Amino acid sequence: MKKLGELTARFGNLLLSKIEEKDLERDISSIVYDTRTKIEKNAAFVCIKGASFDGHEFAGEAVKNGAGVLFVEDDIKLDAPQDSDTDKVTVIKVKDTRKALSLLSAAWFDHPADKLTTIGLTGTKGKSTTCYMIKSILEGAGRRCGIIGTIGIVIGDKVYETHNTTPESFLVQEYMKMMVDAGCDTLIMEVSSQGLKQSRVYGVIFDIAVFTNLSKDHIGGAEHKDFEEYVYCKSLLFKQCKKAIVNIDDPHFEDMIKESTAEVEGFCIEGNTSSALMDKVTLREKASGLTLTNNNGVMGIEFDYEGHFPGKAALSIPGRFNVMNALCAITVCSNFTDDTKIIADALYCVHVRGRLEPVKISDRFTLLIDYAHNAVALENVLATLREYDPGRLVCLFGCGGNRSKDRRYEMGEISSKMADLTVVTSDNPRYEKPEDIIADILTGVNRGTGKYITIPDRRDAIRYVIENAEDGDCILLAGKGNEDYQEIEGVRYHMDEREIIADIVGGV
Repeated sequence: MKKLGELTARFGNLLLSKIEEKDLERDISSIVYDTRTKIEKNAAFVCIKGASFDGHEFAGEAVKNGAGVLFVEDDIKLDAPQDSDTDKVTVIKVKDTRKALSLLSAAWFDHPADKLTTIGLTGTKGKSTTCYMIKSILEGAGRRCGIIGTIGIVIGDKVYETHNTTPESFLVQEYMKMMVDAGCDTLIMEVSSQGLKQSRVYGVIFDIAVFTNLSKDHIGGAEHKDFEEYVYCKSLLFKQCKKAIVNIDDPHFEDMIKESTAEVEGFCIEGNTSSALMDKVTLREKASGLTLTNNNGVMGIEFDYEGHFPGKAALSIPGRFNVMNALCAITVCSNFTDDTKIIADALYCVHVRGRLEPVKISDRFTLLIDYAHNAVALENVLATLREYDPGRLVCLFGCGGNRSKDRRYEMGEISSKMADLTVVTSDNPRYEKPEDIIADILTGVNRGTGKYITIPDRRDAIRYVIENAEDGDCILLAGKGNEDYQEIEGVRYHMDEREIIADIVGGV
């Protein structure tokens, strides 16, 4: 239970209506923003506008169910008369109810961000991997970290599932409070463009905001109307941070910092020093000497870095792009430690679930699990693995049901052109027949020249590639990544590829 005045103390000019003195002392029993949530007496109901609903339409129902305070951004009319001053609902008009929800949530959980070092990462690719690299280094240096991101919420040794990269603001604040209570001192958070657009981290001043890279993604539908809006939403993070750390090899770093007043540090491999904004940037770390490695089926990469302090690092995951992720992590962590041994040890141990995640079962071949589930991602991963010159590059994948057919054609074509063998199987068929999805994929496969086979049951397909692996093969299981389920006709059935692999190997 908290007082209304306590919850709205940081609203400032977000308020469009004055809150009466007597109302500031009003007790609030809970904060509700989801119309599906049960409303208890004296709850504060925040009228949020979503893609397919408007909470303002449920304001009257919320009052009937006991809500004592309504936060609105549109004028509303309550049909039910208020019997007395005791029962009278308090209606508070604000400029933006999503921003109000974020501030209310922070106050409800006693402003947990104030008690944490907050690191927020935004960009199109690499956020999850970089988060785990930062966590590994910082924990090696003695800090206790929590993560909010695509793969889940990590607090100590507990992992909680999330359906959004950046959850709703109430959940963000709740997770931060759980981190504080668990003894964490640092939050590492993936901050999505959608999360920024919907003010899910509004009011949080990040100690460090990080830009990884930017490419066209999340355009259309309920996400962003065009690329310009996507870029703008990403840039919002750098208006609410104390320090910005940016990848200066990506020209979009300029869009991130041009209106930022934060101190700016940069990292790079190539070094984009022609930018007019480089005078705002302190170049902190630069990588060189990239060398691919393959030790008994474990693909990795080694590199040197120099700048704030020099060092060497090696990764036991493949890809030049992972050097950029690691360099980003080094740059962030160099604000906390300069121990190059801690950095080297931490980076070598990092394996991120579902992000080119190696599953070691043989010295004869390499097996990797990755989340690539569109043509661009699959092309990038296959190009990365081809650099290691495998005996054969084998790509196993399917496509989700009730999604774009174009994605199926494109992924099929990419795999057939870049892999030596494509194994077409099922992913999350949802409400479609797997055979129909596979037929669409084969339309694209037939545009390439690679060999292919279709095995509709994903377990059988995984068994096939393992039992028929040849010396030097690199086998990619694409599409599922960190997911541990398969969705069929509205039901999620447990299916973890790591468990499937273990069962197959154990039975061989």
